[in-house]
Amino acid sequence: MIANRLIDAILQQYRMPWNGTHGISHWARMYETGERLAPLTGANPEVVRLFALLHDSQRVNEAVDDDHGLRAARYARSLRGDLIHLDDAAFELLYQACAGHTNGTTQADVTIQTCWDCDRLDLGRAGITPQPNLLCTAVARQPEILQWALERGRQRYVPEFVYTTWGIERGLL
Repeated sequence: MIANRLIDAILQQYRMPWNGTHGISHWARMYETGERLAPLTGANPEVVRLFALLHDSQRVNEAVDDDHGLRAARYARSLRGDLIHLDDAAFELLYQACAGHTNGTTQADVTIQTCWDCDRLDLGRAGITPQPNLLCTAVARQPEILQWALERGRQRYVPEFVYTTWGIERGLL
């Protein structure tokens, strides 16, 4: 499970609006999507959870920010040992998932693919319908998964755990 200390550390340094397109509700929807996909794809669930929180944590704007994924990977490295506790192999998956998540590729380890699918499935938040051919896993391409994720993104749904577990004050998102 993700420690609140990690969430606090990420939020303290996050430069973008918490309620922005790439902000907390996006991370939380991805987190929930990962909880749904990882058991079905065989992905490492802890890597998928960490990716959801970290992948956009180093953005400097809501538009084009080509290097934010690499910055997020490096930020994850800076937290390793203190707030992130993964073995070398799992950490390498997290690093590669963060660094490569904006490249548009679909070929990678299943854990990385699952991370990327969680991000792509939440494109509804930006008015974009996820395209099945741009998703990595067969699970993510299932019509019921696509529709579920699309509606949540379009509605900018905020999972309840954001308030109850992550400790975000209602009204900030």
